[in-house]
Parts: sequence; C-alpha cells; structure tokens
Amino acid sequence: MYQRIKPRYYEQAPVRVIDIDNESLRRLGQWPWPRTRIATLVERLSEFGAAAVAFAIVFAEPDRTSPFRAMKDWPQTSEVKRLSETLSLLPDHDRILANLFSSNPVVLGFAPDHIGESPPPPVKFGFAYIGGNPMPALDFYKSSITNLAPLQKSASGIGSLVISLDPDGLVRRIPLLARVGHKVYPALSVEALRVAQRATTIVARSSTIGSASSDAEAIPLELKIGRFTVPTGPRGDMWLHFTPPVPTRIVPAWRIFEANYAALASEFESRIVIIGASAAGLQNSNATPLNAAETSATIHAQALEQMLLQRFLQRPDWSDGAETILSLVLGGLLLFLLAFLVGPIAGAIVGSTVAILVWTISWVAYSRTGFLLDPLYPSLSVALTYLLVISLRYLASERDRRRVRIAFSRYLAPAVVEKLAQHPEGLKLGGETRNLTLMFCDIRGFTSIAEAMTAEELTAFINRFLTPMTKVVLESGGTIDKYMGDAIMAFWNAPIREPEHFLMGCRAALGISSRLEELNPVWESEAERAGKIFLPVQIGIGLNTGLCCVGNLGSEQRFDYSALGDAVNVASRLEQQTRIYGVDIIVGEDTQRLTTQLSYLELDRVQVRGRKEALSIYYLAGDERNAVNPAFVALQTRHDAALTAYRRQEWDKAAEGFEECRKLSGGKLEDLYSTYIVRLELLRTHPPGKDWDGVFRSPSK
Repeated sequence: MYQRIKPRYYEQAPVRVIDIDNESLRRLGQWPWPRTRIATLVERLSEFGAAAVAFAIVFAEPDRTSPFRAMKDWPQTSEVKRLSETLSLLPDHDRILANLFSSNPVVLGFAPDHIGESPPPPVKFGFAYIGGNPMPALDFYKSSITNLAPLQKSASGIGSLVISLDPDGLVRRIPLLARVGHKVYPALSVEALRVAQRATTIVARSSTIGSASSDAEAIPLELKIGRFTVPTGPRGDMWLHFTPPVPTRIVPAWRIFEANYAALASEFESRIVIIGASAAGLQNSNATPLNAAETSATIHAQALEQMLLQRFLQRPDWSDGAETILSLVLGGLLLFLLAFLVGPIAGAIVGSTVAILVWTISWVAYSRTGFLLDPLYPSLSVALTYLLVISLRYLASERDRRRVRIAFSRYLAPAVVEKLAQHPEGLKLGGETRNLTLMFCDIRGFTSIAEAMTAEELTAFINRFLTPMTKVVLESGGTIDKYMGDAIMAFWNAPIREPEHFLMGCRAALGISSRLEELNPVWESEAERAGKIFLPVQIGIGLNTGLCCVGNLGSEQRFDYSALGDAVNVASRLEQQTRIYGVDIIVGEDTQRLTTQLSYLELDRVQVRGRKEALSIYYLAGDERNAVNPAFVALQTRHDAALTAYRRQEWDKAAEGFEECRKLSGGKLEDLYSTYIVRLELLRTHPPGKDWDGVFRSPSK
C-alpha cells in the first residue's frame, strides 16, 4: 500500500534490461533463437562496453539449429548422409556461444528446485562470513535446472533466478542468497554486481544468538559485494522498493540487431545488462505492488538499482518486538479507559486517534528513512479491545431487547419486532407514506366448510391453514398485517425497504397457491379415514401496489403496525373478484406493470364498488418459466384475441375464442370462460350500445 502511494523515484543507474518482446520475435523469428544469434547479442554488448551481461534465461538444452543436430530431423537419404559428413565439420552453435562467454563478463541464471536430484551448477565466487554461518537460515533447494555444461564452464558468474512470493502472490522481497544442496549461490542481481566489479568474493555478516559458534542461530544482516554493502533480512533476502514502469530502463532486443545498432552504445557503456523475455509464451512474470506482470529480468534490474544507488527498504531486527510490546500496551490502556473512565463514543475517538497516530508514525518511517514498521497489529489490538468491551456491553443490553422480542414475536412480523427492539422510540402513533405491495388472501366457500366442523375442528383447521401460508409470506420478506378469521392481510416494502417488493408479493401468492395444492390431498385423505365428506379448499388472493400510509396505527392505548390507503381497499376488492372470475390470484394493473416477466392473462376492465375509476385486472398464472411455456403462450395469444373481440362487441367471435381457450386451459380455467360465455349471451340479448367502454361494473365489493 505504501509503495502504491509513494513508489521509489526512478534515478538513472548503470542498469539496463534487454527485452525479448513480441516485436523482437516478429522481426527475428521464433524462440528459441539460434545460439549464434545470442552470441551476436553478447558480442555487440561487449562492443558497447557493457560491465556485465546477465541472462534471466536458462539455456538448459542444446541448440537444435546446430548443423549436425538439424540434420537428424531430415529424411536419411543418401544425399542427406553425404551432406551430413560435410556439415559435421561445421562448428557447434553452443560451442561458439561458450567461446564468446569465456572472453566476456557473462552471468548465467539457473532455477533452484525442490524436486529432483540434478546436481547444482559450479560455484564461480568465493563465499565468506563474519559472525555465525548464515547457511542454515537460507532457503533450501534439493536440485536445480541448470545451463549446458560448456556454457556454465565459460561464464564468469552463475546466479539464482529465485524470486520470493508472499502468501498473496505478490513479490516484495528477493533472496540474495540461496542454498542448493551444500552450496550457497547468490541471486542473479548479486552475481551480476560482483562480476561487473571483477570481485571474487561475497562476504556475509551475520549476528549470533548465544555462542558465536552456533551456526543454527546465525541471522544474516548484510552482504558485502565488492565496494557495495546490501542489508538483508533474517533469511538473506532484500526488500524491494519498486518504481512504476519506466521505458528508459528497457531496450527491445530487436534494436541490437538493426543496421545502425552502434548508435545504442551510450545506452550500455559501463552498465550491467540483464537479458530477459516478455513475449507471450516466454515471459516469466510475477505480480508486484505496482505491476500485475513484472518480468524476472526487470525485478532483478530493480534490485540492482537499489544496490547501486544504496536506496533500501529495511525492516529493523527490533521491529517485531517493538510492535508486540506496542500492541499489548495500547490494548491494555484502551481496556482500562473503557472499563473505568470513558464511554463507547469517547473510547472510539481515543482508539481511532491512537490508530491514526500509529499509522502516521509508520508512514513517516517509510517515507523518510525507508524503515518498514507494521502498523497493522497495534491497530488491530486497539480495534479488538474496543470491540471486546463494546460487545460485552452490547450483550448486557441485548438481554433487555430479547425480552421485547419474546413478548411481541407471536403478534408481529419478525422484521417489525427487530425494528422495535433496535428502536424502541418506534412504539408511538404515526406513520409514513410508502409504496407497498398488498395482499388479501381468503378461503372461498368458508361457510360451507365451517358448517361441517365442530368449533375445535374448525380452530385446528384454521391453524393448519394459516401456519404454512404465513410461513410463505414471511419467507418472502412480507409483513403479516392481521388475520381476519380465515383471511390474511400482508404487505411488502415495510418496515424493511425492498426494491422488488412487487415481485416478492407475486412470488408469495404463487407460493401460497402451490402450498394449498399440496395440502388438499392430505386433508382429503384425513376426511376419508374419518368417514367425512371432503370439501376442497379454494382460496382467493388479491394483489395490488400503490402508495399507503404505513406505521403504528390505532389509539394511544392500543395500536398495530398496519397500512391504510386506497391501494389497500383495491387489494381487498381484487380478492373479492376471484369469486366472480373463478381464478385464485387476481393482480392489479400497477403490480402487473412492474412484473411483466411473470405469466399473466388479462381478465377484464372492472369498476368495483366504491371506486369511480375502472382498472385492468389480471390473472397471475405462473412464474417466468410458465411465461415462455409454449402451451401458455398459445393460450395467452388466443385469450387476448377473444378479449379484443369481446370489447369490439364481436360476440360470436369472442364466444368462439373463449370456447377454444376453455379447451386450451385443460379445464383449469373452466369457471373463467364459462363466466364470459354466459355474459356474452346476456350482451347478445341486451346490447350495451355503441358508446360501451368495455368496463364491467361489479355488483359486489
């Protein structure tokens, strides 16, 4: 985070990266290039006066373009065999490159590995240490992927390409030393710096705990590489201080092979050059705090820049202890203040101030001195202490709220109970205007059902009906307003706001209808076992959306959380219309307009009692899947055509259409289409006149 806010400012340093990018492959051919081309690259860098040339690439396999190797893939005809005798006299490309390495300051990279038993490369430097032996503290590898033996033998240095990844996958450190088997190897950047200075030895200074002879407890502190000193972490690594991407640092490889390549001499003279690849399929990239895909060559180049400029990030060896002590002190101090002196608000102010102070000190240490002091744990100590104390206080007050919840949970919706528990001030008269979706659900023919039952049986039946239907409403996010005998009034979007309350109400209505289909066979089976006549339970549901006044309504002595308004009355009237049209769910036009993805059949334009304006009403036939069901689409198309003919007073055409719809519905909408066919007979006998608006005046509420 700190590096993103304030990255390292790029200063000119004698380091350059040659990048084998996509353009280089397009101009010079696919990878791997012939070793003769690599030799040309090294030769020209030597002409430029490069101090050292380091490869962030491993030459692990022989060059397949060498003449005698290329011949092996040709058809072995007599002509090819004669030609192979001649070509076998030509020099091997790997040998040409090795000879060039032997006369130039070249550093090869190799890849330490945890798997395998391959031997490590030769060591090209002398290693000494002051204090304890740091080897036990270094990362250990069993084997390695190395370069061809002739190339390794001719190179001036060999360095490790290992780059450390933190648990989140980002590179923040680079190991300056690695242990492969029983040998120590420097990082590619360290080895390049040594070769560039023509130094022969790298010296590690370590601290020891207890006896100076205790190798296991030696902690690396710094490396001496020629005339440069580099601080290290306890595992022999270095914190990287990245710059944003800098074009000046990188030169595309194809430019070295241009006819006017000599013009680049000033770019490479007396500089350490690292050769790597960013081309698609070749790149060995890692994420850093500033770049999602930084190549290995560029990471080593940035490490080299820090070594040469002596600009380091450091985490002092005393930082862990200091952070632990500070965490304990700050946590204990805040605990004392909250327990005895200050309240939650004052404690939050004190804790926030302390956390800000800790982060400020950490930032100043980073930005001014390059010290990495972690502010996270002291801040977490303060935060956790505050949360612990506040939680204990909260649990005490929650006991009182629980009493409120228990007292009201049997009478109000859980959402209302929770709101009252959190905000007791809500227990007062008054409300607010809010757009609600309202539902009235009632049992049709309840009187006949009640007559066949005793009072106890009727009570049990009502409970068995209301319980699952209430569960459907509450699970859909609705609020139960009241029970009226066998009827339920519910609404959505209060007290908790729900952006899709209209859709939630429709899904609840469909859920109630589906649940009733499951219950009827159960009740029928029970009636048969008891030797009683079973009357199927049918319901009517009215749904409407509109503005209402919702809140605690009633008197000073007793009030309920309820809703009032014209939209409530319309929902109630729609439930009554289910008796006339013989369907179980009728939805008002405002609700239908907001849920067009569901499957609907327009029923009529009606003027219910108590309202001057007519409204369109719809039968809710199913969910989104039913809306695209071919059978329903066919029914809907024929239904709309018949309804249009009805409103145009084309009675015969409408009757024919409704009769066809009756067949298409498979008897499910028998009552609806029978109602229309009877109405058409009356309209033929008593035509409504040319000014008829197609509105049905309902005789009932």
